[in-house]
Amino acid sequence: MKKIFVAALFLGTLLSPYKVWSQTENSGREGLYRATHTKTTELKHTKLKVNFDYQKEQMNGEAWITASPYFYPSDSLVLNAKAMLIHEVALDTGKAKTPLKFDYKNNILNIALNKEYERNQDYTVYIKYTARPNEVTQEGSAAINGAKGLYFINAQGKELDKPTQIWTQGETESSSVWFPTIDKSNQKMTQEIYMTVPDQYVTLSNGILKDSKKEGHAMRTDHWVMEKKHSPYLFFMGVGDYAIVRDKWRNIPVDYYIEKEYEPYAKQIYGHTPEMMEFYSKYLNYDYPWPKYAQMSARDYVSGAMENTTATLHGESVLQKPGQLADENIWESVIAHELFHHWFGDLVTAESWSNLTVNESFANYSEYLWFEHKYGKDMADYHLMKDRERYLYDPSDYDKDLVRFNYASREDVFDLVTYQKGAAILHMLRNYLGDAAFRAGLNVYLKENEYSTGEAHQIRLALEKVSGKDLNWFFNQWYFSNGHPKLSYTYNYEPVKKQVVLTIHQSQAPLFQFPLVVDVYQDGKPVRQKVWADAKTDNTFVFTSLKKKPELVNINADGVLLAEIKEDKTSDQYLLQYQNSKEFLSRYKAVEHAYRNVDKNEADLKTLLAGLKDPFFRIRMLALKGLDLSQPHQAKLALAQVLKLVTDEPKTLVRAEAIGALAKTKDKKYENLYEKGIKAVSNAVVGKSLGALMTIAPEKVISYMDQLNPDDVSADLESILAPLIVKNKILKLQSLTSNIAAFYPFINLQSPEEGKVAEEAYTWIMQTDSSAAVKRLIKILNQIKTDIGDNPRAKMLVLDMLKSGLNMKMKVLKSNPHKSNLHQQVEWINHTIDSYSK
Repeated sequence: MKKIFVAALFLGTLLSPYKVWSQTENSGREGLYRATHTKTTELKHTKLKVNFDYQKEQMNGEAWITASPYFYPSDSLVLNAKAMLIHEVALDTGKAKTPLKFDYKNNILNIALNKEYERNQDYTVYIKYTARPNEVTQEGSAAINGAKGLYFINAQGKELDKPTQIWTQGETESSSVWFPTIDKSNQKMTQEIYMTVPDQYVTLSNGILKDSKKEGHAMRTDHWVMEKKHSPYLFFMGVGDYAIVRDKWRNIPVDYYIEKEYEPYAKQIYGHTPEMMEFYSKYLNYDYPWPKYAQMSARDYVSGAMENTTATLHGESVLQKPGQLADENIWESVIAHELFHHWFGDLVTAESWSNLTVNESFANYSEYLWFEHKYGKDMADYHLMKDRERYLYDPSDYDKDLVRFNYASREDVFDLVTYQKGAAILHMLRNYLGDAAFRAGLNVYLKENEYSTGEAHQIRLALEKVSGKDLNWFFNQWYFSNGHPKLSYTYNYEPVKKQVVLTIHQSQAPLFQFPLVVDVYQDGKPVRQKVWADAKTDNTFVFTSLKKKPELVNINADGVLLAEIKEDKTSDQYLLQYQNSKEFLSRYKAVEHAYRNVDKNEADLKTLLAGLKDPFFRIRMLALKGLDLSQPHQAKLALAQVLKLVTDEPKTLVRAEAIGALAKTKDKKYENLYEKGIKAVSNAVVGKSLGALMTIAPEKVISYMDQLNPDDVSADLESILAPLIVKNKILKLQSLTSNIAAFYPFINLQSPEEGKVAEEAYTWIMQTDSSAAVKRLIKILNQIKTDIGDNPRAKMLVLDMLKSGLNMKMKVLKSNPHKSNLHQQVEWINHTIDSYSK
């Protein structure tokens, strides 16, 4: 993304007795330093009137911007306005408009006011303009892969099976594509928007819909009003053909804007939202602060989801049907995340992108808080473990501070450090302070900075104020430095003194200090020890009153510390750890070790067998994956429990894994179980049952698939069926192979074996006359186009694939020149080639 920095441009400086110096990019320091944007103007209110040109994919707008100098007198207003046509600029007194001189270049609109204004002396500037998002040259990033600000989706209706939608994406600084503003997070203002749209569509924006007025020519104007201040990047507009499913939290409207096909499932997808609002309000002792909460899905969205104030926008992955929802709502954590932003991000906003942690780390950690509240600590710990693993997997992030003043692009801060590592850091901080102090500190932070901005130091000060503890040591190493502890350890038993000496070695730089929980096992039972490691290479701890050498010493036994720990435990020790630890991570790591080593040691098989009865379903799943019931010894010990899980397990994901484990026996006596499974609602159970049935009765699988309606097959089940459809050339279900066919150049790069199946699917589609398959293939390729953005190599891979497919389809057309549907397929392919060539 190109860096757009708003310098302090003052057209009237020569006429003013005051000299205002702007903060520089380095803020007087050597080297790159991302200073907080200097506020010379305070925006008070933005009023917009807009309508849309669907053919040109442009927006006609009028803006009334009420502002005043922030502190020093000023006779100019400097605004961001990207790729616009500026038609008129005037001072609006409410009674008359007086033209103002302005200069517009390099996406900066510099307006000379009619006089010099003092602090808190308000004025209103009127701007008539045209927003042209397709003219924006700013690029997106890995996290937000577009920076057009305003998006027209299938505006001319040419794309197959895709609705026409309009939506905006302001983060980081792209709201200035669709209205002139000071596009910085440390600005806060109220707003109102008049949106004129075709009457067939509904609209969504921030705040409350005050009124809706019918216009001529089947048009309608909706008036949305936001009476509480928030930042420009959180401004939002959404337009489309949605159903609105109504819900409520206390007296607050909660609405779900959803494509009509998914309307029956809206409450299954979003239905926990009111409970989340209640939980977060009580946890923070600060009630949800906004007048409504709405959630909308978007096609071709450029990120995962966005917390626009009172109007969250989700990517289309939120759209799920019963087969998937029966297994799990894959979007529940995101729904929780975006809601929590309405306190951390919307109510109190990061004053600069360097301090993004006060938005995103908290939102990521809110996922832990929700899962802990709703499903228990094991579920929350599992979720956090996956977050930590994502961060630890990528060493390229190890040298990045959490609060980062030296980023190359502000988009770079949206990464594994800010999100996943930041959440793990907050978990450590909560455990160090205690939950009550942590919650009370967050409440102080919110109340002291509400409807304003915040930074990491204000979090620290609020927590210190409540707890009485100095937290500089914690923030200096975890917020203003980088990396994490890399630990190894040894321990020795001294029989005369009856004590264990534990030495913990840190091998990384910088060194860390941290509290640590250690379980010392005597007679199979853990005795918990709490120690403090100083910031030095070796820390030694002595545990006394031990009758004999411990069977096991388990460091970081509660799983709280974010660290890489080199372990040297035996399978017997892992079995002991599993049997006697109540902590999720200790149990999971033991079963994970057994999963990898079950063929080597009897203790590992015992761990897997115990894991089959674990209270947490993810551990039961892992244990099932580790079994091989084709081995007689394993079957003898585990088969009865696996069968019980197949028939009685309430969690469908576990039941599916049990079916997968049972399938390894290749025993025909389980055929009835698998046939029952393919009638289940759960996609996971259906998929595993089909795979199992394929090993013993493939003819029944073919017969089953031949009776399927393609429209009833979910995306995840489709991925299971597609190879079978290709192999058996089931023409009726050919369209279900379009997904793997569309991705075949990319699949081939990752796995040539799977790529061969995907290429075969693509060739089959192109060498036959199947409008449904081609139509769906093109639809998926249009989605891929959005995902890959401006990646030239990815575009070339798709173009090469499309051109070879066109040649194949032309040969089919040459043999059947009078078939109109073949001509249509060729037209679709050509249109997609043109689209990718732009």
